[in-house]
Amino acid sequence: MAELTLRIDGMHCGSCIRRVSQALASTAGVEVREVQLGAARISTEEPEPVDSLLAALAKAGYTARQET
Repeated sequence: MAELTLRIDGMHCGSCIRRVSQALASTAGVEVREVQLGAARISTEEPEPVDSLLAALAKAGYTARQET
């Protein structure tokens, strides 16, 4: 399993953490390891799930980028 970290803009409370967690968990082939204000760690079996993760976050109202 590969692990990646996303930097997420616009998070400011526990409700944001819950919404981000739900959005990421709805993406097939990923396991949400940790979500905190401004970041999320994800494990995945998929080769490049970043586009689908970013789309799920955008649908929930957040912008994000992969940390390199």
